[in-house]
Amino acid sequence: MKRTYVLDTNVILYSPAAIFSFGENDVVIPEVVLEELDGFKKDKSDLGANARHAARIFDKLRKEGKLNKGVILPGGGKIRVEMNHYDTKIPSTWDRQKPDNRIIQVCKGLKDQGEDVCLITKDIFERIKADTVDIDVEDFHEKVVPEYDNQYTGRTEVYVTPEKLDEFYHNKILNMEELRYYSNELEGYIAPKLFTNEFMIIHSTDNPRKTALGRFDGKAIVPLIFKDMMPLGISPRNVGQKFMLEALCLGADKAPLAIIKGPAGTAKTLFSLAVGLNKIIEENSGQYRKILVCRPNVTMDEEIGFLPGTEQEKISPFMRPVFDNLQILVDSDEKERYKNEKELDDKVRELFDRKIITTEAVAYLRGRSIVKNWVIIDEAQNLSPKQVKAIITRVGEGTKLVLIGDPEQIDHPFLDSRSNGLCYASEKMKGSDLCCQITLKYDECERSDLAYEGSKRL
Repeated sequence: MKRTYVLDTNVILYSPAAIFSFGENDVVIPEVVLEELDGFKKDKSDLGANARHAARIFDKLRKEGKLNKGVILPGGGKIRVEMNHYDTKIPSTWDRQKPDNRIIQVCKGLKDQGEDVCLITKDIFERIKADTVDIDVEDFHEKVVPEYDNQYTGRTEVYVTPEKLDEFYHNKILNMEELRYYSNELEGYIAPKLFTNEFMIIHSTDNPRKTALGRFDGKAIVPLIFKDMMPLGISPRNVGQKFMLEALCLGADKAPLAIIKGPAGTAKTLFSLAVGLNKIIEENSGQYRKILVCRPNVTMDEEIGFLPGTEQEKISPFMRPVFDNLQILVDSDEKERYKNEKELDDKVRELFDRKIITTEAVAYLRGRSIVKNWVIIDEAQNLSPKQVKAIITRVGEGTKLVLIGDPEQIDHPFLDSRSNGLCYASEKMKGSDLCCQITLKYDECERSDLAYEGSKRL
C-alpha cells in the first residue's frame, strides 16, 4: 500500500535531497515547513546552504506542475505542499501556532481522511508527541549507515592453523583462503568476508593466545609495518593503538584518508598530532608542508565574528584540546613537563608561530584545494554527511586527511550515531584502497584509570 510521508523541516535542513528518498510513496510538505526554511535562507551556516538548496529543488519542481496539487517525483510518487487541515483536532493544551504542532496536525488530518501517514522527523520530542496521537513516526537516516553497534570497525579477529601462523611470521604474507572466522550463530568456523585495508588479530587455532597482527591489502594478509614506531616518543600501548598507528603512518600515496573512531581517552588526537609532527619535524622529508587542524563546532558566524582579535585568536578557545595534546608532545618528560608552565606554553606557541601547525574553521575549507598538508578534522562526529563529503573532496595531491571522533559524543542537534558525517564516511569508504580506518574499544582507553573506569560505567 502506498504511504504518505510528511517531512519535518529538520529533515530537509539535514538533507535537502531527502524528498527523493521515498520511492513510489507520496511526500507531503506542510506549508509551515516552507516558512521555517525561509527563515534559514540567509543563514551563513550549512543550515542556510541547505535551505537555499531546498529552495532551488522546490522551485524546479514548481515549474513541472502545481505543488498544491502534486508533482511527480523521479521515484514514481508525488510531492505536494499541504495547506489544509486547520480544523483537525489536536490536544487543546498544544499551541497551534507552534510549527511542530502544526505539522502533527497535518499528519492527523491526512490520517483521518484515510491516508497511511508516517511523519519523518529528526526531533525526538516531536516523535514522542506524534506517537501520543497515534501517528506513525520515523527518524531519517542515510540508508548506508546501520546502527552504531553494527557499523564497520576496520578490525576483526580470525584464526589459522599453527603452521600457517608460523609461515606468516617467516614469509610475511598469508593468503586469505587460509583464514577462518568464528561465528557465534553457527558455533563454528567460516571463511571471513574481508575489506581492503581491514586490520586483524590472527589467532592460532590450537592456542588462541598465540597471535599476530596483520592487514588485508586487497590481495593477501601482510604484517604491520609501523606497529613498533614511537613518533615523538609516544608508543602504542594496546592493539587498537597499533592499528591506529599503522593507519596514520601509511603515506598519502597509499592511504590518503584515515578514519579513527573511538571513545574518549583512546589517544586519537594525540597520535594524529604525534605522527604529523614526526613526519614534518623529525623526518623532515618535505612530504608534508604543515599540519592543519579543524573542528566542526568552530562556525565563525556572527556569534564569534564580533569578538576582537585575529582569526587564530578567535579559534583558540575551541582548540584547547589540541593545545593540551601538544603540551604532552613537546615535552615527553612527565615529571618535569608542568614545572614551568610558561616555558611549556612557549614551546607550543612556537609551533604555531613557525606555521608548522595552523588552525581553521571547517567552513573555511569550502572551495579550497589542500596540497601536501597533514589535515586533522577533530570531533568529526559533529559533521553532517554533506560537510564530510565537501572536506574529503578538498584533498589535493600529497595530503593526508585524518577524521577522528567519538560517535557517542555528538553535540549537533540534527545528528546522531547513524546520521553524522564520521560514521557516514566510514561506511561509504570501507573497502577503499585509499582509506584505512579503525574503531578503538573502551578497554583501549589510556588517558587515566578514572577515564577508563568512566568509559565503562557511565
